[in-house]
Amino acid sequence: WRSNTAGDCANSITTAYRIKVDECGRLWVLDTGTVGIGNTTTNPCPYAVNVFDLTTDTRIRRYELPGVDTNPNTFIANIAVDIGKNCDDAYAYFADELGYGLIAYSWELNKSWRFSAHSYFFPDPLRGDFNVAGINFQWGEEGIFGMSLSPIRSDGYRTLYFSPLASHRQFAVSTRILRDETRTEDSYHDFVALDERGPNSHTTSRVMSDDGIELFNLIDQNAVGCWHSSMPYSPQFHGIVDRDDVGLVFPADVKIDENKNVWVLSDRMPVFLLSDLDYSDTNFRIYTAPLATLIENTVCDLRNNAYGPPNTVSIPKQAVLPMGPPLYTKQYRPLLPQKPQTSWASSPPPPSRTYLPANSGNVVSSISVSTNSVGPAGVEVPKAYIFNQHNGINYETSGPHLFPTHQPAQPGVQ
Repeated sequence: WRSNTAGDCANSITTAYRIKVDECGRLWVLDTGTVGIGNTTTNPCPYAVNVFDLTTDTRIRRYELPGVDTNPNTFIANIAVDIGKNCDDAYAYFADELGYGLIAYSWELNKSWRFSAHSYFFPDPLRGDFNVAGINFQWGEEGIFGMSLSPIRSDGYRTLYFSPLASHRQFAVSTRILRDETRTEDSYHDFVALDERGPNSHTTSRVMSDDGIELFNLIDQNAVGCWHSSMPYSPQFHGIVDRDDVGLVFPADVKIDENKNVWVLSDRMPVFLLSDLDYSDTNFRIYTAPLATLIENTVCDLRNNAYGPPNTVSIPKQAVLPMGPPLYTKQYRPLLPQKPQTSWASSPPPPSRTYLPANSGNVVSSISVSTNSVGPAGVEVPKAYIFNQHNGINYETSGPHLFPTHQPAQPGVQ
């Protein structure tokens, strides 16, 4: 309770916006220092990260972000923690959603630096329209938000994946760049743009397992999606691990623990912010399930399916449909007026769970693959690399390899 004293910035937590536990038994708590919401927001305290030792339940460090790492529009929405060769070789990355920046912090140096104004941090002006739980709203200014880290690659670094909230696209950068303070101004071409996930695929949270399986929330679809990072980042390699039009309305956060159990928190946030939340109903839920169970028989499960028919994030592809009644038994606000809609060919509705069936027979792949073994149903599986011809980048089967392996220069070699 001593950490809940309003205005005591040095010793208290004002607003714990995101948390992350690392493999060294430390809890990282992002404190936005803000009070209020929307136009009522004030910043009585600076942005800070508080780090706690979970073995002693004591705070072992508080780091306040200096003014040079923020701007008047800053709202830091997320944190990712990168552990290298030991627990002191630790970095945290902060997503500045409204100030459009990415901040790196070194535990060993106790210092931070900012990557600013990269166009990949900005929202997509065509992706600012949202439909959640029968409510249509616009979050057109929302930039870089969700982040995940790959396993350590062969060059000793990870890949940081991120997406702006108002976007359907994922981007990536090697932590070799983010860990280098001298690269803040000349790293534009070190960032990589991947494909779009497909329609209705806004996401705020993502996490990647130590074997390269990324899970991400799909707030428009009341669902959690998956992608195996040894595959190209394109819709046919995206799957749905669960969908629930009541229980997963706004699955706000997704985590994977050390036992490979997945944890999902849903909170109906748009209903709370933009309509009237029914407090007699169940609005907040926590779900958990083993990762292996969730991905079983999806395109993300390479144990059973090396390649297979599409299991996309959104099936079928379609324009935004006219607004229907809310998904709840109780209506939270009056229906919005109908919008003009583009005419699209009709297609059957998606199944409630879009699992990928077990593959049988030969499948033709559009990507070039080096193979050395035969998987289930006689399908060859990748050996070391899969080349994505669209993006011109490589993937390691033991983890993403989006960037040329960095090797120190040899003495005497030009």
